[in-house]
Amino acid sequence: MSALAVSCAFAPSPQTPELIEYAETLGFHRAFVYDTPALQTDVWMTLALAAARTQRIGLGTGVLIPSLRHPLVTASAIATLEALAPGRTVYGVGSGFTGRRALGQPPMKWRDVETYIEQVSALLQGDTVTIDGKAVAMLHGDEQAPARPLNIDWLVAASGPKGMAAAHKFGSRVFSTSPVAGMTENVVLTFGTVFDPDEDASSERVRTVAGPAAAVVYHALLESNPAVLDAIPGGPAYRDAIAHVSDDLRHLEVHRGHLMELNQYDGPAMTGEIAAQFTLSGPPSLISERLAMMAAAGATEVAFQPAGPDQRRELRAFMDAAMSAG
Repeated sequence: MSALAVSCAFAPSPQTPELIEYAETLGFHRAFVYDTPALQTDVWMTLALAAARTQRIGLGTGVLIPSLRHPLVTASAIATLEALAPGRTVYGVGSGFTGRRALGQPPMKWRDVETYIEQVSALLQGDTVTIDGKAVAMLHGDEQAPARPLNIDWLVAASGPKGMAAAHKFGSRVFSTSPVAGMTENVVLTFGTVFDPDEDASSERVRTVAGPAAAVVYHALLESNPAVLDAIPGGPAYRDAIAHVSDDLRHLEVHRGHLMELNQYDGPAMTGEIAAQFTLSGPPSLISERLAMMAAAGATEVAFQPAGPDQRRELRAFMDAAMSAG
């Protein structure tokens, strides 16, 4: 897979820094960490711990949700990571799916995301920025942070036209869930599992490992276009199960276990076959074929998120499948 860089992504947990260290030994290009404080541990602490355990692997946010932090807080966090892992970083940012939906809030407006990126970038350049009507600057002295200017790369998590316009504005680097042609960089986030020999989609292991990512299809449709649930496998069963949760608590229950485990509402609707259908799951030959197709469609990098009880196994199997296409 010489045309496609092979990276990994993690929903941060206490085990994530060690898993990123292990991913480095396997040859993964970069490791991205989610910004989902309602569900997992802190993105910046996780990246700092990973930086201390590694020497080569790239480290990135995948992706930051601007509304969760003041621009100066983010600028200071970036400066901290730059000091710990100079030359190894990239910063994904988006309008928010789980990071905001789990708070009961819709995604941000793209113009507000753009303003946030501009403010953080200006602060890292050493500029004084007006925020909330007041002048704000990084006042860090010598040896308190890397000297400004700090030039960083942004990856914009975009799909629609407004998000793509923002991506082009900040270097045409996109963090997405499907290939986007014509970009300077296109990191495609993907999920699933590589089948063991003689294993197929009916396996309970496939359901357990790939099912949580497949269930995100239900979560997204419920919150954006619930009528479509009737047209997809498992959709009606999921809709009926979650309908019993009160409106004021539903956003919490929808995202409980998001991407990591099947919750009580996902479980009855999910089979191994559905999990495989909605994720990058199959024998090694199929994984290699699909990755080649991604590269041909414009992806420059794939970021695979492992799940299940043996994430080391998932990382090994995915890297082996990716490399087998040579």
